[in-house]
Amino acid sequence: MARIAFHLKIADGQREAYREAHEDVPAWLEEAYLESDAGLETYSVFESDGHVFGFMELDDPDAIRDVMETSDEQARWAEEMDGILVDDDSDQWMDEVYRMI
Repeated sequence: MARIAFHLKIADGQREAYREAHEDVPAWLEEAYLESDAGLETYSVFESDGHVFGFMELDDPDAIRDVMETSDEQARWAEEMDGILVDDDSDQWMDEVYRMI
């Protein structure tokens, strides 16, 4: 099982909009992740002071990256997040470098 993470930034003044959007994530988006070949076990998103940290445990990181980068569902979600997230190439995938347990 692999663990991966990502970092995003929320646009100034959009923190509440971001949090509200995540109170009820659309089923069609969740289904796209779960129905992929990624073997997604855990997906959590954390936010603090306009910084978003996403964490996943899954079998195939490349498969989930493909869904998040090319699927129609992700493109639709990106439209909903347009203006809420900063679009400045600050989005980063992160690899696990340490795990205690």
